[in-house]
This record gives sequence, structure tokens and C-alpha cells, in this order.
Amino acid sequence: MTNEEFGKVMKGYRHIERPYLRSQNTAVEGVLDSSETPDSVDWVAKGAVSPVKNQGQCGSCWAFSTTGAVEGIHEITTGELVSLSEQELVDCAGAYGNLGCNGGLMDSGFEFVIKNGLCTEKDYSYVAKQGQCEKSKCTAAVKISGYHDVPSRSSSALLQAVAKQPVSIAIEADRSVFQFYSSGVMDSSSCGTQLDHGVLLVGYGEESGKKYWKVKNSWGASWGQDGYILLGRETGDGAGTCGILLQPSYPTA
Repeated sequence: MTNEEFGKVMKGYRHIERPYLRSQNTAVEGVLDSSETPDSVDWVAKGAVSPVKNQGQCGSCWAFSTTGAVEGIHEITTGELVSLSEQELVDCAGAYGNLGCNGGLMDSGFEFVIKNGLCTEKDYSYVAKQGQCEKSKCTAAVKISGYHDVPSRSSSALLQAVAKQPVSIAIEADRSVFQFYSSGVMDSSSCGTQLDHGVLLVGYGEESGKKYWKVKNSWGASWGQDGYILLGRETGDGAGTCGILLQPSYPTA
């Protein structure tokens, strides 16, 4: 598969500028003082992240990022990790501005979950293509009360947010440096910052003197480091590696 072909089927984030919505909905709840922020956080190790999933040839990354963030806050709040249905979002969230396998936004996914809740993956299984909405055939297992957008271009704001819970993020993922990532901290400027892929930020730390963000992808466990990538973690303002600082958001229980 060429890099161009790969990009057409393995992403799906609809980069829409939402300055009004973000200005009305920007916050980091319960902000930690810098002295309280841990040196490292790993929500996978803490048990708040479901196993790596695979979106297949469907531009549904936004749905996987949405469910991952909701799974995380639900586990942190209740102690129960439940794998949630991406397929329900693909099939049923069109009225919220999403386009199923043709892309969507995590914030719009959160809006669906606020209104409808979300069924489990077991009850509404993923098939990697859009179909008729069948949410009436299952019972919502998880609900959220709202969501917040993390202030854009702020590494400190994102650090404080992910210290509390997994965070939905958007990045550029159509470059070969990302596609063929296998290990280590990827801090190449050639990654780009034109957002086209929704993923899940699950922690941060330092490896061999390089600070990183730990990111869960939705391309299966055979990609990257068992389905994860470590992106270079810069300090200060800017777009961040692959645009990671541009449009982060997280749900509230």
C-alpha cells in the first residue's frame, strides 16, 4: 500500500476550525499546580485504557478516540473498564456532524454520548463500515455529563489534562515518518501539523533523555510499539509534534 493509499483509508479526522465553540468550551477542570504534576503518567499501566483496536479501512479514527477517552474517565470514576462501541458512533452520530467512515470530530462524538450514552463493544460490535443505526437494540452502558477543550498550543495545559485522564487529540498522520514508526521517541518535524487523524493521549514520560507523549493509535497492535507511539514532548507554546497541541479535548463524567 502506498503512502497516499494508506492515508485515504487509515485516518478520518475532519479538521474543522471551531473557534467559537472552543472559546465557549475551553477549560482544564481541577487544574493541578505544576508542583503537583507527576514526572510521568501512564493510564495504560493504571488500567484505564482498553486493548488496542483496529479501525480497518474505515475513516473512523474519531470514533476510536472518542470511545477511548470515555472509557478512560468511566474507569477512573467507577473502577470499571468497559470497551465501548465505535460502531454505534459510526452508524448513529451523523446528526451531530459526523460522517461515519468518511470522518468526524471527537467533540461531536462526545456530544452524541452526552445525549445518548454509549453501548458496549460486545453489544454493538465493530464491522469497519457504516450501516443503519441500531442503538435501540442495546442499552447504554456509559454516559458522560459534558466535555472540555484543552487550551490550544499549550504543553502545560495538555500535561495537566492528561495527568487527570486520557485525552482525545488530533494529529497529522499521513507522512511516512508516522506510518512506518516502530519504536523510540518520534520527534521529527517532518511529521507535519495538518490535522487528519484522531487518537488518544494516554500519558507522558521520558525515555533516554527524551520527553514524550504516549499515544494510543487505532491501527491494531502490530503497528508501532504494540499499537502505541511516543511523540516528542516539547515545552512551551506551538503546535507540538504532529500538531498534538492544537485540538485536545476530554469528556467529563
